[in-house]
Amino acid sequence: MTEAELYKELGALTKDKGRWKESISYVSSLFTHDSVKIQAKAIWLLGEMGLAYPQSVQDTVPVIASFLDSPEPLLRERAVNALGRIGRGNYPVIEPYWADLLRFASDDVPKVRLAFIWASENIATNTPDVYEEHMQVFERLLHDADDRVRMEAPEIFRVLGRRRPELVRPYVEQLRRISETDENSVVRIHCLGAIKATKSK
Repeated sequence: MTEAELYKELGALTKDKGRWKESISYVSSLFTHDSVKIQAKAIWLLGEMGLAYPQSVQDTVPVIASFLDSPEPLLRERAVNALGRIGRGNYPVIEPYWADLLRFASDDVPKVRLAFIWASENIATNTPDVYEEHMQVFERLLHDADDRVRMEAPEIFRVLGRRRPELVRPYVEQLRRISETDENSVVRIHCLGAIKATKSK
């Protein structure tokens, strides 16, 4: 099967959620494929499968976590994201690797930093308390040089603001200042959303 054919097959499997549980072993076997594109797709799909069936993907989590050290940014990005999705489904399954995810807040590649925020939002949806001592990590991302990262950074404050507003309250004035001064309209809107979520609780 060519790379294009295999990628297409994985795309079809992504949509066929009824086959996910039985396909976990097959998809994880593609972690060793020669193509970075296929590896990345397999990691991403295992993350989605792991949100639905976290216990069933538990044995693949150490291999997914091994991609955190990949020199290939796309594989780091997908591994961070997958751990976030699985962690949303069942945090204890990825808990041994959670602290290691924090280093990706300062990854050299913006897409990896963005994936870190997404992963954190996923985990914080059901396990917000683990971020109590790490809010400054996200505060720094509010001032990231990359627009896409700055656009997403307020969203973790919104997620936490709905669940643990006391964690976000110390940053409300900063979020307000950014909502009034950032040149990017999406950043401004997302900061207001985070403030609203926090104050509604």
